[in-house]
Amino acid sequence: MTLWGQDTVKDVAESVGIVHLNKEVSQALSRDIEYRISQVLQEALKFMKHAKRTILWTQDISQALRVLDVEPLYGYETTRPLKYGEASLGPGQPLFYVEDEEMDFEKLINAPLPKVPREVSFTAHWLAVEGVQPSIPQNPTSNESRNLELLPKGPNANPALAAMTGADTTTTKPQVKHILSKELQLYFEKVCASVLDETQPEYRTAGLASLKDDPGLHQLLPYFVQFVAEKVTHNLKDLFVLTQMMLVIDALTRNSTLNLTPYVASLVPPVLTCLIGRTLGSGIGSLDHYELRDLAASLLGHLCHKYSKYSHNLKPRLARSLLKTFLDPTKPLGSHYGAILGLKAIGGAEVVRQLIIPNLKAFGELLDDDLQDSSVKKAEAEKVVSAILNALGTLVDDEIPMMNGHSEESANELRTKLVDTIGPVIGSRIADASHTTLAKAILEGGLLGLQ
Repeated sequence: MTLWGQDTVKDVAESVGIVHLNKEVSQALSRDIEYRISQVLQEALKFMKHAKRTILWTQDISQALRVLDVEPLYGYETTRPLKYGEASLGPGQPLFYVEDEEMDFEKLINAPLPKVPREVSFTAHWLAVEGVQPSIPQNPTSNESRNLELLPKGPNANPALAAMTGADTTTTKPQVKHILSKELQLYFEKVCASVLDETQPEYRTAGLASLKDDPGLHQLLPYFVQFVAEKVTHNLKDLFVLTQMMLVIDALTRNSTLNLTPYVASLVPPVLTCLIGRTLGSGIGSLDHYELRDLAASLLGHLCHKYSKYSHNLKPRLARSLLKTFLDPTKPLGSHYGAILGLKAIGGAEVVRQLIIPNLKAFGELLDDDLQDSSVKKAEAEKVVSAILNALGTLVDDEIPMMNGHSEESANELRTKLVDTIGPVIGSRIADASHTTLAKAILEGGLLGLQ
């Protein structure tokens, strides 16, 4: 006995030209139809449950048919539950159909028309300039903003517009301002004046010591960050001011009571400016700016070591910027010097092995002409060479021993390998200094970098 009527199977068979259908075949087809229907319903119920619904839609049936690789139904896509009516064609033969909603045309014709929406218009004005609202007719004054209610205006205004936020009357909130006490304002002025005082070194030392040790400076952090950024931007020719700003950043980062994590992204640009800036200081041919670059490199390494665990993309972004400067032949030697020291500071031996060694041969060709020059460029090129040797020194942990007891043939072979790996400029320097351990570390690092 099957739940699906065998008469339906016979009717379908007769419609396709099969007049005499065996009873066993009709029973087997009826059981197969029941199985297929239950399978479709199970898949449709899965779609209904995943959609967080309790009503089965025709869309669920269509999706189930698609999943089962069956041609979907058309003409029943609706999100509203269908109402089925029942009609009787005779005893035991009910017919179900979808009821159509009856619409009264007279009612539709006499219904009032919807309200015409207001025309769209656009106006432009300055809402705020650097956080301050200008005094123009479009902006309310401070007194009006506290009592102004956002009520609908115009003859065709919708009264529901004012209630969209949950209240019929909504007032604007006053502008939030960061208020500092007079004591903090005086402290900020005194500290800023002390760190920029060129005549009294003890005054500068006291100001930096206060930034390093005093608690309760949380409210002044954004002001100190802005102060450093402005001074570095407008005093690129004053090495004293730039050096003091780096010392201010160092003092703030070493204050254990301050949380500088939200301000690291704002502190890194001034440090990078002092590290790889094109022109620092006003003296032509002066080498004083290299001390500033050394300080900026050590400070950048300190920032990466302390805050990279809170910002996972800090080191990759810095390495990308420094490597771009290192590989740019149009940059001055001072920028190359800072880029090399910065790469060493942020990543140590691993960064030197992966980024510096593979590019030393091409970079040595750029230095070769400057080393032959007799002007100030030669001194700057020597500075860059010393920075490269300093960075390569991180590849060995212990003190580099001198080469004793090695034959001249092995020394020449080592020199040849170094020249092939990192170029004649740097390779010859290391070979002449007889740094065997460093040479082996460079050769191993060059192979790893090429991989």
